[in-house]
Amino acid sequence: MTITKINPAVMGGEPGSYTNGMLATNASQTLYISGQIGIDAKGVASADFSTQCRQVWSNIEAILADAGMDLRNIVKTTIFLVEPANYPDFVEVRKQVLDGHKPASTLVYVSGLVKPDWKVEIEAVAVK
Repeated sequence: MTITKINPAVMGGEPGSYTNGMLATNASQTLYISGQIGIDAKGVASADFSTQCRQVWSNIEAILADAGMDLRNIVKTTIFLVEPANYPDFVEVRKQVLDGHKPASTLVYVSGLVKPDWKVEIEAVAVK
């Protein structure tokens, strides 16, 4: 499988932390990952945003691993943040976790998630 970044020059080229489009050719598997929240195996969410954010990515990595994939297979993410003030911390964690991988991405602010202590939710699509 080949994944090609699509970032037209007429749009200014590649954005800083994501890719405008990801073209997957010869992909034989597509994994749709439901929105993941920052809870651990015991169902507990840290009060700390960055810790919660890292847990979300850890949960996504576990799902990917069970499908024989890793973070580099992600072609699209949708991120839901409750507090705009957490955006810089989100970007920093994403940068560390994805280590230069920049899938297509949408980020929206929402008034809340299902439980008040949940601060971030991420869904993803991966191909292999």
